Amino acid sequence: MISLAGRDIAHSWGKFVLTGLGLGLLIGVTLSMAGIYRGMVDDAQALLNNSGADLWVVQKDTQGPYAESSSLKDDVVRGVRGMPGVAQAANVTYFTMQVQNNDRGGDDTRAMVVGIEPGQPGEPGYLVAGRYLTRSHYEAVADVKAGFTLGDHLRIRRHNYTVVGLTRRMVSSGGDPMVFIPLKDAQEAQFLKDNDAIVNDRARTAANPSFNRPGASDLLDAVQALQTSSHNVNAVLVQLAPGFGPEQVAEPIRRWKHLQVFTREGMEDILVAKLIATSAKQIGMFLVILAVVSAAIVAFIIYTMTLGKIREIAVLKLIGTRNGTIASMILQQALGLGLIGFIVGKLAATLWAPVFPKFVLLLTQDAAMGLAATMLICALASTLAIRAALKVDPAQAIG
Repeated sequence: MISLAGRDIAHSWGKFVLTGLGLGLLIGVTLSMAGIYRGMVDDAQALLNNSGADLWVVQKDTQGPYAESSSLKDDVVRGVRGMPGVAQAANVTYFTMQVQNNDRGGDDTRAMVVGIEPGQPGEPGYLVAGRYLTRSHYEAVADVKAGFTLGDHLRIRRHNYTVVGLTRRMVSSGGDPMVFIPLKDAQEAQFLKDNDAIVNDRARTAANPSFNRPGASDLLDAVQALQTSSHNVNAVLVQLAPGFGPEQVAEPIRRWKHLQVFTREGMEDILVAKLIATSAKQIGMFLVILAVVSAAIVAFIIYTMTLGKIREIAVLKLIGTRNGTIASMILQQALGLGLIGFIVGKLAATLWAPVFPKFVLLLTQDAAMGLAATMLICALASTLAIRAALKVDPAQAIG
């Protein structure tokens, strides 16, 4: 039985190998799609891990700071620090923008800019080069994925920043690299309006009839002060004291501070189950389509190969070869084709995964499931050819 399949493959090995290579590329795309989804989930979890937080305190009735816009006054952190079970609490800001590299002809990179307080939650957990932020202005720590190097000068809004440190796998939920700058600079970059906008807002406010009454100058000054304020943050990151559970600390903050508080589980649910849900469904549909196409290709090739040796199959039947032996020969050929395709696909996915702009995570368990699915698809695809072979009339051998 083994010699029959082996001899037949050896007789048309070129066609067999080329078909395996084509199928392998298709399987490689399938494994890459699964790796893209795994990478998206890993990016979301890396974002939460890198924050160093146990709780996220955000604006009430929002799901910020990663899924929705959230804005808090930066003095809220003082009240949070006084709550039972809070070991550390720090303000943080997040916003995504094109960061310009002044040392490379003004090339820009899409990045998530993070405003942090040095030594507090939100700071990168480790560096691969350079040092942490030590000054209160105009220094930056960047993820290596952004392509920046130590000493590069970045343009963020109206100011230039010098890259003093590099980190790795500090990315947003969308896979954008992070650039960390001092909190005060980030507040100004995100919340403070530019000079022209401030002048226009002042003129618009002064033209309002409500401010033209006698004695309204003090109110006008107050409004203008609010327009030029940048004392806002997106969230407060909280680390728990030993012996306290997340909900044990979160509930009093919700009740007494009238803020929204998310635990690690709640934030994972937002990032993975909600933000990535649509992408996961789309990737799942692609995987189903690719599986159907793979099955169709294998079925067509095996069926064509079987029809090409109808006379040989008839001879086998004429000399007394059992139907089970013939079916096993065809099944082995289909499984061999699938095995070659899987090996090629796994190698291809491993080689081209680093080239993808977003992180592709290829897990061993996904590869094992892919191998099992490939063998199953090939076995099912061979049934059409087996059925055709079993219907061959031995008389065709002498026809």
